[in-house]
Amino acid sequence: MRISELDGKRVAIWGYGREGRAALAALRWRLPGRPLTVFCKPEEVADLEAQEDPMLSIRTEVDAAALSAFDVVVKSPGISAYASPKIDAELNGVRFTSGTAIWFSENAGAHTVCVTGTKGKSTVTALVAFLLRAAGERTALAGNIGLPLLELLDVQPPPDAWAIELSSYQTGDAVRPTVAVVLNLYPEHLDWHGSEARYYADKLKLVTQAQPGIALLNAADARLRELGATAAAQGIRVQWFNTEDGWHVRDRWIMRGGRAVLDVKFLPLPGRHNWVNLCAALAAVEALGIDPVPLVERVVDFQPLPHRLQRIGEKEGLVYVNDSISTTPHASIAALDWYPGKGTAILVGGYDRGLDWGAFAERVAADPPGAIITMGQNGPAIFEKLKSIATATKFVLRESNSMEEAVRLAQEALGSRGTVLLSPGAPSFPRYRDYAERGKHFARAAGFDPEQVGSIPGLGVR
Repeated sequence: MRISELDGKRVAIWGYGREGRAALAALRWRLPGRPLTVFCKPEEVADLEAQEDPMLSIRTEVDAAALSAFDVVVKSPGISAYASPKIDAELNGVRFTSGTAIWFSENAGAHTVCVTGTKGKSTVTALVAFLLRAAGERTALAGNIGLPLLELLDVQPPPDAWAIELSSYQTGDAVRPTVAVVLNLYPEHLDWHGSEARYYADKLKLVTQAQPGIALLNAADARLRELGATAAAQGIRVQWFNTEDGWHVRDRWIMRGGRAVLDVKFLPLPGRHNWVNLCAALAAVEALGIDPVPLVERVVDFQPLPHRLQRIGEKEGLVYVNDSISTTPHASIAALDWYPGKGTAILVGGYDRGLDWGAFAERVAADPPGAIITMGQNGPAIFEKLKSIATATKFVLRESNSMEEAVRLAQEALGSRGTVLLSPGAPSFPRYRDYAERGKHFARAAGFDPEQVGSIPGLGVR
C-alpha cells in the first residue's frame, strides 16, 4: 500500500516508538493537512502535543472498538499480529500495514539485500553495506538495525543499493528483494509469534512470500536446506554460503571454494559465528554481480557493532565484555565458545519468554565456565536448571537481583584475573528500553563510562 492510497481514508498509527515516529513524519509529509490519529503510551503524549498539529488526534487507550473506527492502521512491528485487539479489529474490516510494507510499495524495483535470521542479521547487514560502499556503491543501511526505512523514504539521489535488516516481525512485509539472505533459525520471539513453528514460518516469509530474485541460504542449517529445495522447486534461484564450493570458513581462513582468501587473524570480528557472518555478506555481494574478492582485505577496517561480544575494557585484572545483544540461549553458547573455561564468569537471564535452556545446560556441563550469575525474570529458573551441574562440575553458581549485584558476584568469583561476560540469552524488556540500554547499564556497573559503548556505525546513506 502506497501513501497516496491512504488519502481520503481514516488512518491511525499504532505505536510511537521510532517506527511509529517515522510513519507519522512520512504520512504528514506526503499527506499534509489530513487527519491522523496516533495510539501511544501516556508518557509519549507530551512529545506528540509539542508538534502542535491541529489535525492530529492522540489516544492512549487501544482496543478493538477504537481500532475499528479506522480504515487503515499503520502498526509498529513490536505489536503482535496474532493477538487481540489486532485480530479482532481485522475481523471488523480494518486493514493493517506497516512502515516496512509502505516503504517497499514506494520503492518497487530498488536493489535490495534483505537479511534475516535469528542471530547475526545486524552484523551481516552492516557488512553488506560496508562491502558495497567499498565497491563504490552508494548504499543505504537501514531497517531493524536501528534506522526505520521510512526515515529514508525520499532520500535524494536514490542509493544504488539498500542493505536492509528485517526481523521476524517484518519479513512478511518485504516485496521482491533482489537478494534475500537467511542466516539461521533458533527458537525466538515465541511470545509475539505464538509458537516455534509460526516463528519459523514468519521468518521464512522473506523467501516463501516475498518472491526474491535470489534466495541466499546457510547450507549448514537443516531447515534452510529444506527451504532451499522447496524454493528451487517453485522457480526461485537459490544460492548457498557456508558450503565448501562457496564462501565458507576452513582452518581459520575465509575461503571461496578451494581458494584461501583471508586469514581470520586480521579480522576485527571475534568468533567463528562472525566469520560465517562475513561469508554470508561476501556471498550476498557476489549475488548482486559484484566480485567481492578484491574487497575482502578492506574488512580489516570494519567497525564491529556495539553490544556484540564488545570488549569494553579492563580493570584490576578483569576484562569486561558486553554481549547484550544476546537474547537466546544459543547466543550465550556462542559467547562461551569464544570465552571458554574457568577464567570466565557469564551473566545470564532477563525476560522469560519460555525458551528452553537445555542446550545451554549441556554446553555448560561439557565445558563449564568459572561462574554463572543468573539475573532477571527467568534467572531463578535458569539457576534451578543448572544447580546439579554446578555441583557436579564445581563452577560457581549465584543468583542476583540487579546488574550491580551480578557484576559484583562475578568479580568475587573470578578474583584478580578473568573475563566478566554479559551474554544474557534473554530479552532486555521490560527492565530496559532495549539491549543497548542494558549494555550501558553493564558498563556503568563495571565502572566504565556507559556512553563509550557507542552507537551503530554506518547507518543511513553513504
